[in-house]
Amino acid sequence: MNIVVAIKHIPSIADDLPVKGNNVDFDSVDFVLNEFDEQSIEQAVLVKEAVGGTVTVVGVDMIGELDGVLHLALAKGADKAVKITGDDPAADSHMQAKWLAEAIKGMSPNIVFAGVQASNDLDGQIGPMIAAYLDMPYIGGVSSVEVAGDVATINKEFAGGVGAKYAVSLPMVVGVQAASKPPRYAPVSKVRQVAQTATIEKVAPSGDASSGLTMKKMAPPVVTGHAEMIEGSSKEVAAKIVELLKSKGLA
Repeated sequence: MNIVVAIKHIPSIADDLPVKGNNVDFDSVDFVLNEFDEQSIEQAVLVKEAVGGTVTVVGVDMIGELDGVLHLALAKGADKAVKITGDDPAADSHMQAKWLAEAIKGMSPNIVFAGVQASNDLDGQIGPMIAAYLDMPYIGGVSSVEVAGDVATINKEFAGGVGAKYAVSLPMVVGVQAASKPPRYAPVSKVRQVAQTATIEKVAPSGDASSGLTMKKMAPPVVTGHAEMIEGSSKEVAAKIVELLKSKGLA
């Protein structure tokens, strides 16, 4: 089974994102592995462990620092790592999907995994666009995958606690929301060991695509007010709320 995982390196949103010009100041932020891609790596390794095969992780090297993420993926059970030397931190989902699809096309995969979306833009388009470029079926919002022969059994989650099970002929692209088991932990010592011995294949970006959107302006949100805490007993608080509503013409 030839399994490929497409990952995305994104700016960390743990802290406030500094703005420079009309975009994020990419030189001032740390880049991390998209959390949904960590789930897709785990699901890919679980499939490999169940049916055999190899897992290749491929991503776009946005700022020349993707090696650490690829080493982590190898420590978690992937077999091969490929980086596309994009060197463009502002490349949008359309551009990244095209580069990824062109790289994956030459790998002749049986199944491709991708995170259902990325935490930095919540766009959710990398997986579907890779599938479109590769002319493969796509299912997103997936919570488990089992493979038998050339058929994958996919569990997909919908809103309201509703789920569905699909049988899909391979090859296909899967947008993983959550792996069927929590992502395994890779000790720092193992990641360092992998970093000393692993070989990462480099691929030049190929193809051109654009969303057609131009970022005109980016700025931190403007503070327009603040919350007022009402203190006192429950009766006093209730009376103040009624008085406030009346002053606003709402009661």
